[in-house]
Amino acid sequence: MTPYEQLLQTLSASPKTWLVTGVAGFIGSNLLEALLKLDQRVVGLDNFATGYQHNLDEVQSLVSPAQWANFQFIQGDIRNLEDCQRACAGVDYVLHQAALGSVPRSLADPITTNSANITGFLNMLVAARDARVKSFTYAASSSTYGDHPALPKVEDNIGKPLSPYAVTKYVNELYADVFSKCYGFHTIGLRYFNVFGPRQNPNGAYAAVIPKWVSSLLKGETVFINGDGETSRDFSFIQNAIQANLLAATVGESHCEKRSDGAIHHPALNQVYNMAVGDRTNLKQLFALVRDNLVPFGVPANSEPEYRDFRAGDVRHSLADTSKAQLLLGYEPTHRISDGIQSATRWYVDHQNLLQ
Repeated sequence: MTPYEQLLQTLSASPKTWLVTGVAGFIGSNLLEALLKLDQRVVGLDNFATGYQHNLDEVQSLVSPAQWANFQFIQGDIRNLEDCQRACAGVDYVLHQAALGSVPRSLADPITTNSANITGFLNMLVAARDARVKSFTYAASSSTYGDHPALPKVEDNIGKPLSPYAVTKYVNELYADVFSKCYGFHTIGLRYFNVFGPRQNPNGAYAAVIPKWVSSLLKGETVFINGDGETSRDFSFIQNAIQANLLAATVGESHCEKRSDGAIHHPALNQVYNMAVGDRTNLKQLFALVRDNLVPFGVPANSEPEYRDFRAGDVRHSLADTSKAQLLLGYEPTHRISDGIQSATRWYVDHQNLLQ
C-alpha cells in the first residue's frame, strides 16, 4: 500500500476540517470533491474572480447530500484580512489555492496580480497562524525557476523571474519561510508544473493551453501554437495535484521530533516541492495527443495547428525533478499525460456547454 493509499484510509476513518481557498476554481473545486468524498469537513473561500458557481454545482452533483452538508462556502476575498480570519476559524488544515494565475495577465496588470498573490497570501498566512491551524499548504509555481537553464528543475536551484506573476510566487515562498522561522508555523509549498484536468477554464484570454485547444478543435477553430512547437512542459493531471496536497498537509503528523524549545520538527515541513510527473511534452506532441483523443468526437485526424510568435515571459523548457517529494512526502504520481488527456478531453466533450 502506498503512503497516499494509507492516508486515504486514515482520513476516511477520522474526518478533519479543511479550508480550501479558491474553492470555486479548477484546482480548488477538484480538491473540494476529493475531500468531501472522503467525508471530510470543508470550508471554502472564493470571490469568483476566476472561479465559477458551476464548478461548485458540479461537485454537489457528484457527492451525497450528507457529504455536501459538510461543506461551508464563504464568498470573500483573500485581500480582506477579516474574510481570511473568518475562513480559518476552527480549521485543521489550509490548502491555499487562491491566486491570480497567468503570465500574460500579470504582464498586462501587475498591480492586481501583486495584490491578490502577495497581499492576499500574507493575509492568509497571518489568519492561519493566528487560528493555530496544523499546517498551511500553498500553491507555488514552476515559474519561480525563471531563467535558470538546467533541466530537470531541482528545488534549490532557481534563476531570476521572467514575469510579475513569477515574482509574486517567489515572494510567497519567502514569506512562508520567514513565518516558519519566526513563528514556528508549518508551511509547505507545491510548485505546480502545468496542472490540467476537468473544470479547467477553456475561455478567456488567459485560458490554459489544453482546455483552450480542446475548445477550439471541437468548434472547428484554428489552434495557435506560440513559437515553433518545440517549447516543452511537464504536464501533470489534477489527480496528482490532489495527492500532493493531501500528503503535504498531513505529513507533519507522523514521525515528528520535539526540540528542546518545544517546537515540532519534521524533515518534510517548511519546504518547497515540485508537483509534477517528471516527464516533458513539447507543444507539437501535446497537440497531437489532444487531437487524437478528439477524433472519435468528429475532429478531423489531419487537423494541424498554426504557428505564431513566441509569447513574452514564457520559459522555453520545463521539467521537474520529483525525487524530493517522493522521498519526504511519499508522493507517487498516478497519472501520466496520456491518461490525463484522455480523461480531460472526455470531460470537455461531456461539458461542451461550458465551451460556448
